[in-house]
Amino acid sequence: MRSYFVTATGTDTGKTFCTAGLLRARPGLGAIKPLLSGYGVEDIAATDSGRILAAMGQPVTPERIAAITPWRFRAPLSPDMAAAREGQAIPYDQLLEFCRGWLAAAKGGLLIEGAGGAAVPLTAARLTADWIKDLALPALLVSGTYLGSISHCLTTAEFLLKRDIPIAAVLLNESETAPVSLAETGAALARYLPCPILPVPRHAGETDFAPLVAALFPAEPG
Repeated sequence: MRSYFVTATGTDTGKTFCTAGLLRARPGLGAIKPLLSGYGVEDIAATDSGRILAAMGQPVTPERIAAITPWRFRAPLSPDMAAAREGQAIPYDQLLEFCRGWLAAAKGGLLIEGAGGAAVPLTAARLTADWIKDLALPALLVSGTYLGSISHCLTTAEFLLKRDIPIAAVLLNESETAPVSLAETGAALARYLPCPILPVPRHAGETDFAPLVAALFPAEPG
């Protein structure tokens, strides 16, 4: 069964929105978010991890959040900085081991959602891109449609491809302040990128994500 790493051109582009949409449109698909910055215990349901659990139909409890997100930090910063604020460091080898354990156990496929964009630092020597490469997963690249998003998406895509990280698709998540239509932005990206550009309309629901599921998880023969 196929699994993917969900990354983005930057923060607040809609990684969790897209992850949750795919989960709701494909029952049996699983997801984890191993790293989370800006974790507030006051409203755990509103956190990225809480929204992922809800999309899988699971109770949002501290225990279940800890199960899919073992590394949680209060400061809304890059993981390395957020960990340092608490006198910690991201244990990179443990992070990989945690993800590989989930991948091995996933029977219906797994989405691993990163923190921030593809070039976000995790340690003094590792970026999110290294994490994706070491897991040998194809990336789902989430991009917005705000002014400047085309450049950000193409730059991030080139960054990943130069590291031999395959991009399964760009999930083009329509921004609130989009200057042009979703279709226009998608057509512009398609001229330069060798991967599908899958549109995610603003406030997309389960029916909007159904075509994305069909593209990302095609029926296996037999």
